[in-house]
Amino acid sequence: MSKTSALQAIVHGKCPRCRSGNMFVEPNFRLKDFDKMPVKCEVCGLRFEPEPMFYNGAMYVSYAISVALTIIVGFSVYFIFDNPDMWVYMAAIVTVVLLLSTTMFRYSRILYLHAFGGIKYDASFGVSSKDK
Repeated sequence: MSKTSALQAIVHGKCPRCRSGNMFVEPNFRLKDFDKMPVKCEVCGLRFEPEPMFYNGAMYVSYAISVALTIIVGFSVYFIFDNPDMWVYMAAIVTVVLLLSTTMFRYSRILYLHAFGGIKYDASFGVSSKDK
C-alpha cells in the first residue's frame, strides 16, 4: 500500500483526510475558475469548508507567503542587479506577486485547511482496490 505524506498532499492540493481527493476543481492556469472548490471530497466525503467563512483565516497565510516572496525577490534583485533604483525593486516584486497570485490563493487555503482544519489523516480512505 502506498502512503501519501502530508507534505505531498499539500504540494499536490489533496484532501487532508484521505490525501487522495483534489481540493480544487480546475487547474491553476484556468483563470476563470481557479478558485472553485468542490463542496466535498470525491474520495472520502470530507466537507472542504468545515464552518462558514472558515477560509477568512487563510488571508493571514497568504499575507505571510507574500511577505516571503517580497523578501526573496528583493534580495534577489539586490544581488543580481547590484542595488538598482527603487522602481526596479517595485516592478520585480509586483510582477512576481501578480504572476503567483492564483497559486498563493490556492496554497493559502490548502495550508490553512491542513494546519487549522482539525482534520486527521485516515489511511482507510486512501486504500484503493488495487492496493488491497
